[in-house]
Amino acid sequence: MAAVLVISVLSILVASVTLSSVRTEPHGLTLSGLPSNYVGSAALSAMTLRVDAGDNDPHALRLELDGHPVDGAVDGNTVVYRPGALPDGEHKFTAEIPPDFLGFLRTGPGASETFTVDTEAPTLELTQPTGITSYRQPVTLRGKTTGAERVSVGAQSVTPADDGSFEIDLPRAQTGADVVAVDAAGNQTAEAITATIEQPPIKAVHVTAYGWSDDGLREDVLDMARDGRINTVQLDIKDEDGVVGYDSRVPLARESGAATPIYDAPAALRQLHDMNIRVVGRIVAFRDKTMAEWAWQHGHSDWVIQNPSGQPYASKYGPIAFTNFADPQIRRYNIDLAVEGAKLGFDGIMYDYIRRPDGALTQMQFPGSTESPTVSIAEFLRESRDPVRDAGAEQSAAVFGIASTRPEEIAQDIPAMAKYVDYIAPMVYPSHWNAGEYGVANPNSQPYDITLRSLQDFHAQTQGTAAKVVPWLQDFSLGVGYGPGEVRAQIDAAKAAGTNGFFLWSPTVHYHLTAGPTD
Repeated sequence: MAAVLVISVLSILVASVTLSSVRTEPHGLTLSGLPSNYVGSAALSAMTLRVDAGDNDPHALRLELDGHPVDGAVDGNTVVYRPGALPDGEHKFTAEIPPDFLGFLRTGPGASETFTVDTEAPTLELTQPTGITSYRQPVTLRGKTTGAERVSVGAQSVTPADDGSFEIDLPRAQTGADVVAVDAAGNQTAEAITATIEQPPIKAVHVTAYGWSDDGLREDVLDMARDGRINTVQLDIKDEDGVVGYDSRVPLARESGAATPIYDAPAALRQLHDMNIRVVGRIVAFRDKTMAEWAWQHGHSDWVIQNPSGQPYASKYGPIAFTNFADPQIRRYNIDLAVEGAKLGFDGIMYDYIRRPDGALTQMQFPGSTESPTVSIAEFLRESRDPVRDAGAEQSAAVFGIASTRPEEIAQDIPAMAKYVDYIAPMVYPSHWNAGEYGVANPNSQPYDITLRSLQDFHAQTQGTAAKVVPWLQDFSLGVGYGPGEVRAQIDAAKAAGTNGFFLWSPTVHYHLTAGPTD
């Protein structure tokens, strides 16, 4: 009996050796997916380890993490494992083909890697820059960090000193941008630059291109500047008809016939700057009869807002008056004018009619649009911000008074727009409010009350952004006669609301602005 047992065992061993001698030696296991250095929080959450089984059966693979079995998913000839959350420190991942049933023959080698998890983000202390008076002014950003190997703003990056201090020289202020500290594991800490352009409160009047070209009207404006009643002039670049009031070199302005040499922009800027008067160039963005008509006649129908039948959308401003804010060419045209104006020397660029037309959305089509009008308008400001600031000017947006409470009516979302401008300029003209709004019985006859309460609302809408509020105030008569008293009431209310000054609107460029104690 013993002899039979010995023979049986020997037979098994011989069979095993025989099988082993004819089995193809498998290739080694290949492990991929580990970062080359430390594993930070972002890399850890996305980390996917893959084991290529080679000639082996992937179902036979055994995985271990820190000595404990873990489960992977077979994907073809690869086993995939996602570790998910892990504590900081060193970890070891192993993949192997288990021994055969006798425990001493293996079908292939294993693979093992050690890695270190580090999810602690660096610290960052940023000193907000001060004394910035223009986007034409270089800025040095300073701060201190611990644990970071580099600190960056956009594409500019520096290595901190041994004590963690850093300085970044910027060609201009980067209001709204993030300073980012990154460590060796890729962990990041960011802090926003909140410093804004520091200027005295704006005291401005609106001047059309034709108004500036008129000797008498221009002299009236200059007298207000000499008397100290104003420190800023808002001079039109492109008006409500789409006319560009100077000899613009923007190709589309010339091709469409929009460029009209009504006034000499460089000369006007020199004259005003010599008097220490800042100049804000107004661009009526999407109400643009000149461009809409030209585009429709020249095969660019997508540049025009349309009705459901594919014809130009008619509004109270005319049968074809609004260009399509969603079209890249229309966006680029307005931004090109803004950049040209900034390079000429305009200190600020203000977009007006940066909205959709009044009326039901169901009656409008915006060719090429993939988002709501409200989102698209804010995105236009985001797209325009850096080119305008890089050219040296502030960016602002004139908005309807109703936008603070009814943003969808005209696609002006104040919190969204405020993220991309230096200031919001709400048109809170008393004559434009309905009776009872903001609890004011007769807004047109109560200019102080309606101005104060509406601007308080706009301040609330811009909280959490770097945008200031500089309102448009009424210096024209509509239903109620307006003169120096009504103008002064609005200016006093604007100051009481905590705004950063005012713009006065008179379509005839005649103003009732007197000096006062609140200037």
